Amino acid sequence: MVPEHIRKELSDHCAHYDSRRVGLIWVLQQLQEYYGGWLNDDAVREAADIVGVTEADAEGVATFYNWFFREPVGENVIVVCDSISCHLCGCDKITAHLEKRLGIKMGETTADKKYTLLPVVCLGNCDKSPCLMIGDELYDNVTPESLDKTLDEISSKPKAAAK
Repeated sequence: MVPEHIRKELSDHCAHYDSRRVGLIWVLQQLQEYYGGWLNDDAVREAADIVGVTEADAEGVATFYNWFFREPVGENVIVVCDSISCHLCGCDKITAHLEKRLGIKMGETTADKKYTLLPVVCLGNCDKSPCLMIGDELYDNVTPESLDKTLDEISSKPKAAAK
């Protein structure tokens, strides 16, 4: 469980809404960050308890949204847009390049836990296809060369400290 001071902060955040359940997504986001990038069953139960909703309600939210992960993911989650615009502009080539460079297939995580590769239906950036996101950063007009440069920059950064 999260320390009591964090639990109180999460609960207090929900208290200013007319309905505490409005804070559920934010609480899940905070717990996902605290627990290293994913929500295990205990984290979902904890969110439900903090917010005051049923575990089923918390589970429903945690499994509905793409950005909540119910299994461990890599330090850097890469989502490749596979909408029609991105397909027409070469997302298949980008995906193939990523799979080769990282040594994993779509839906997998590298052995060193540095990267997870996932598809996403649309990033809403169709005029700048193909695009992808790495963490919270959006990359557009992606080419294998620009992707290599970005991955080299990410790889040269020190690993984030564990909580």
